[in-house]
Amino acid sequence: MTVAWFHCFSGIAGDMALGALIDAGADLDDVRDLCRRLPVQDWQLDAEPVLRGGIGATKVHVSSRPSTVVRTAAHIHGLVTEARLPDRVRDRALGTFSALAQAEGRLHRRPPGQVHFHEVGGIDAIVDVVGTCAALEVLDVSEVCASPVTTGLGVVRSAHGTIPNPAPAVVELLRGAPLQGIDVGVELTTPTGAALLAALSTGWGPLPPMRVDRSGFGAGTRELDDRPNLTQVVLGEPHTDGDRSAGQPVMLLEVNVDDVTGEALAHAVAALLEAGAHDAWVTPIVMKKGRPAHTVSALADVALADQVAATLTSQTGSFGVRGRRLDRWPAARTIETVEVDGRAVRVKVGAGRAKVEHDDAARVARASGRPVREVVSLAEEAWRRRDQGPPDHAG
Repeated sequence: MTVAWFHCFSGIAGDMALGALIDAGADLDDVRDLCRRLPVQDWQLDAEPVLRGGIGATKVHVSSRPSTVVRTAAHIHGLVTEARLPDRVRDRALGTFSALAQAEGRLHRRPPGQVHFHEVGGIDAIVDVVGTCAALEVLDVSEVCASPVTTGLGVVRSAHGTIPNPAPAVVELLRGAPLQGIDVGVELTTPTGAALLAALSTGWGPLPPMRVDRSGFGAGTRELDDRPNLTQVVLGEPHTDGDRSAGQPVMLLEVNVDDVTGEALAHAVAALLEAGAHDAWVTPIVMKKGRPAHTVSALADVALADQVAATLTSQTGSFGVRGRRLDRWPAARTIETVEVDGRAVRVKVGAGRAKVEHDDAARVARASGRPVREVVSLAEEAWRRRDQGPPDHAG
């Protein structure tokens, strides 16, 4: 399998992600051919070599005719579905737009399907997203991960007027991801870039153990004073080969508590997952003098250890937290998207197994009135039908 790690030391935008992948070797003509399957006309995708801070990079340009069309999330979902893209390209693109629709829906108090995309609904942004997913396919990338994401400061202009920087949609999309702000009055991370990471990244932190095959840089438009305005991508194969030192580093964080209710423990587990923990659980124990108690545990990326530890202490009331560094070896998986009652549901697919994302199933259950178990069953059946393809009736 091939892993792509995005280094967002100067943030990330849709065109920067696409430029980085093209710079890393994704054939521009192949990317164009896949994007041309979209039922939209009068656009052009070009790439040029540039320098940012003395580093060679690729700057992509998507040009199109000016338009006043404002597309809804449902409209863009239809465009991507109609395009007959390869399954993984389609699923990644739909997942990206779905993440953006859900974030914008929460911000504007609207159902996700009715969200109006302004900047992100333009042809250039659509090509940026589909082009990035197409470039990942051209490079045969199985898994995406990312570094902590850098954002700017101040305010920026948008279709809604002047808004804070980072944009509210960026903050919402990257909730639970490691962010770091710098004192630069530039929109370093855009909603499109944040949506790509929110939908595609399976982990956050430093460069994971890999045998590096290639790398590339995607350039932003502006020149920055204190750093090159670039997004880097590094591609390679995870180097395990039975070497148990090559696992993904994680932190196991724990507290012992004997004065917390069951309801508070359940809330603590939910809060830890919301803070970015890979997993969280509660174990009954017996402490000194025979006191019944519980150990609350969380497994988190090293980059997120501080914020997960802070959540662990604040939610349990513990005066301290202990931790130790471990390695883990997650199996390869992809995130695909199916529909239940016209609503997107993500499915995590690994070797011989598919697991429906519970939060998506619960959201569809609330909207449709179906039980969660029925939504899960329908999503699994939809994935099986698509994965196995239509039955062969030939004699």
